[in-house]
Amino acid sequence: MNVREKAIAALEARIGHIFNDRELLERALTHPSVTEGARPTRHYERLEFLGDRVLGLLTAERLLALYPDEREGVLSPRLAALVNGQACARVARRIDLGPALRLSPGETKSGGRDKATILGDAIEALMAAVYIDGDLDTARAFFMDAWSEEFAAIGQSGALDPKTELQQWAQGRGLPLPGYQVLRRTGPDHAPEFVVEVTVQGFDPEQGRGRSRQAAEKSAALEMLLKREGPK
Repeated sequence: MNVREKAIAALEARIGHIFNDRELLERALTHPSVTEGARPTRHYERLEFLGDRVLGLLTAERLLALYPDEREGVLSPRLAALVNGQACARVARRIDLGPALRLSPGETKSGGRDKATILGDAIEALMAAVYIDGDLDTARAFFMDAWSEEFAAIGQSGALDPKTELQQWAQGRGLPLPGYQVLRRTGPDHAPEFVVEVTVQGFDPEQGRGRSRQAAEKSAALEMLLKREGPK
């Protein structure tokens, strides 16, 4: 058994699931860089697409159970904080996913096994693979254990500031920082209302309103977070 095979076996033990479909597991652990300049190889991008949705479902389900009286506007930033690229990368590091990944020599040399973007994408793909090879209950068991520290952090700190969360979410996907622009200011000086537009590359702009520029920016950021299931 070589080093990577040992890493895969250790990973299966940590996630509590031994795969019946070994090809599926290998695909979930294969970075797209492996296909560069080589014969066609199936990699994790399609699984990542599904895993993102499975993760979102399980996170929303858990948040509703933990906070039965909270409204959507409070839950949404918490959900975003639990599923963004940085959170996923932290979880991937905790389960030591990096050594099990299949990367190109160049990506390996550049430190790809510890890159947040790669780890975040790969753990979403792994979530999808667990769901396909097992079922939703199997994926839920993996999720409940792997994300336990992330939920604990949310419980201690409460919802993150929407602007901070949107910035982390964008950075976790390799996107430029969000941009904010005041579209208009209305009302008297003692009771102004600001309308602010936020833009994130690849997404439609969203607007927010508030009694101050900062409040309007937070409102716009929250609107963008609520629409974040658009193009990746």
